Amino acid sequence: MKYLLLSGFMFFIFSCQKNDTTILNNRIQPKTISENNSARTLATIVENFETGTKASYATASVTFSTGSWTLNDALVGNTASDPKNGIQSVRIRNSGVLSSNFDFANGASTVSVAHGKYGTDAAGTWQLWYSTNGGTSYVQAGSTINTNTTMLQIATFTINIAGNIRLQLRKTDAGTNRINFDDISVASYVSTIATPVATSLSPASKIVGSGAFTLNVFGNSFAANSVVNWNGVALTTTFISSTSLSAAVPATNIATIGIDSISVSTTGAPRSNALVFEVQATPTPVISTFSPTSANAGGSAFTLSVSGSNFTNSSIVNWNGVALATSFISSSSLSASVTSSLIATAGTAGVTVSTTGSATSNTVNFIINAASTTGKRFLFDATKAENAGNADWLIDQDNGTAQRTPTPVQSTITTTTSETYWTGAISSWGIALAKAGHTVETLPSNGSITYGSTTNAQDLSKYDVFVVDEPNKVFSANEKTAILNFVKNGGGLFMVSDHTGSDRNSDGWDSPAIWNDLMTNNTVQNNPFGFSIDLVNLSQVASNVLTNSGTNKILNGTAGSVSKLQFSNGTTATLLPTANSSVQGLIWKNSTTQNTANVLAASSVYGSGRVFFVGDSSPMDDGTGASGNNLFVGWPLYSHTQLFMNASLWLAKAQ
Repeated sequence: MKYLLLSGFMFFIFSCQKNDTTILNNRIQPKTISENNSARTLATIVENFETGTKASYATASVTFSTGSWTLNDALVGNTASDPKNGIQSVRIRNSGVLSSNFDFANGASTVSVAHGKYGTDAAGTWQLWYSTNGGTSYVQAGSTINTNTTMLQIATFTINIAGNIRLQLRKTDAGTNRINFDDISVASYVSTIATPVATSLSPASKIVGSGAFTLNVFGNSFAANSVVNWNGVALTTTFISSTSLSAAVPATNIATIGIDSISVSTTGAPRSNALVFEVQATPTPVISTFSPTSANAGGSAFTLSVSGSNFTNSSIVNWNGVALATSFISSSSLSASVTSSLIATAGTAGVTVSTTGSATSNTVNFIINAASTTGKRFLFDATKAENAGNADWLIDQDNGTAQRTPTPVQSTITTTTSETYWTGAISSWGIALAKAGHTVETLPSNGSITYGSTTNAQDLSKYDVFVVDEPNKVFSANEKTAILNFVKNGGGLFMVSDHTGSDRNSDGWDSPAIWNDLMTNNTVQNNPFGFSIDLVNLSQVASNVLTNSGTNKILNGTAGSVSKLQFSNGTTATLLPTANSSVQGLIWKNSTTQNTANVLAASSVYGSGRVFFVGDSSPMDDGTGASGNNLFVGWPLYSHTQLFMNASLWLAKAQ
């Protein structure tokens, strides 16, 4: 009768177990699972805690059959009250933890743990946690388990993680009751997810301290949940395709020079191979060119533009070893402010670039020319169709083509040379400058308007004054930048316009529109000269010359005094002193007030350079040019010669 009652009681207990918990009758054996209709045997590792001893609850590590485990508020129990399958098991109290100090290298498909409450203690709860990064962080597996019987039960957790994995058992009820653990069984995981393969990086290196950036990783077998790892730490990753990922790399990751490991991990698959990313030392900066390359002793302050490579936002331009105020533009461009005191004396100055954490660049010499006691250099433009239609605004041409150097050569000109020595409608102007000891050249139609170019033999930096007489083709963006920087850094610009509608080459642009476009549509400064050109058509002999102009070098200079200016279909300008306070009207339309409107000729200062404007090309026309052009005599009339020679010398800072 006792036997029957006992049998019935046991049957009742077995029939009440949870689905994920079974009664432990024997040591856990290796399992066979079925996957994709093909059975395979998975290696199962079992820790039975039958080796190793620890009699106190103080935290310590114990070596068992699988390796080292840390027992925190836990000991190895072997009393009659310790549920165990063998001679001993691990007993945990309070909020104790049992942790493996090693990785199960083959991952885990399932983990089974035998558990039971100690003696007459109350029931308790616990959780299984796992780590895939060597114990840096843990993830809970499954739900919280309730242990309420002294009979060992098995809780089984589905993990399905490939690669290294560590385990941790955490008692969670925090009570003084105790729970015993035995026979932890780890079944290896066989992944059906493809292992990601990393083949290349872009970029594969960065300069130390260069800031956050996006890293592109290329390879194959990437998935939507793939993550790029930097030295094993996951980065914020964007899935692009099965062969491409991008990841955000914070600035702190490249704050130190060294080699870093980049890999890709996909949930459920082994981690990819590792690629090398190099955080490099700051490279030595290199100077290739700078602009301008020279200046005259005693000249004004200017901006030095330095081109090269390996520049950073900590790069500084040095002048004979002394740091200049420097602006970082790009890795290949810097600008620096050179004060007038640095070019007070003729000689050379060594220009270098230094960057924090790097060696100093090569040295390139800046030439400081002796203050000129001879003539100035004038460049007359012929790239903007100045001889289109009925115009011939050239100092010389041969067979209809303007050459760089007028012929016969300038050195053969004497004080009695006629203006017909050269062929062009403004040859008188060129001959007059040559007689005064200055050098004149033409920028041919195939020439380039540049400033600071070391490859252009006629770069504006080589001249004192740039003369553009009624341009008929619009300036390009680069040309506008070159012209404005030329003036800003000390050059003189002689601007000749004509009346509205004077589109001599029928390209939709006339000279007033072209000049206004230069001044208002550029990347240097809006309205730099302080005036705009009006769209009008005016003819008259104007005598409304600036009053009290005795000290004005344009109206009363070494070439003589100015009293009249004849316009034969020209235009006026409107002054904009709020844009440039130096702008000065010189001659106004007759019977108008000398204010900001109806200005026939004006001057202004921009940076360390100068600008002169006149609204008609007729007054400098000498009536002699290429055959077939309908020209008029204007140069010797009234005080035109005095006005334009004075303006030329004022622009060149020769008076």
